[in-house]
Amino acid sequence: MSKLAIEKLEALETRVRGLVEMVQELKRSNVALQTELRAARERLHKQDEQTKRWEEERDHIKARVERVLGELEYLEAMEEPAAS
Repeated sequence: MSKLAIEKLEALETRVRGLVEMVQELKRSNVALQTELRAARERLHKQDEQTKRWEEERDHIKARVERVLGELEYLEAMEEPAAS
């Protein structure tokens, strides 16, 4: 083999090694990103569940407050004719 062919082969080999290293780094990054994405999805799911519980609790409290207000209005209405 000529010296030029050997130099080209060495350059090609260096580039291939660099590309292999790049692919390995991309794979590691991909794994890290997949893990991060999975954790973010879990947090989002838990937050959605918490939001749903808060909404249900809010609706329950609202219904209780409305019921109490209705009872107070009823009592006020019962007292008005007696006050006249």
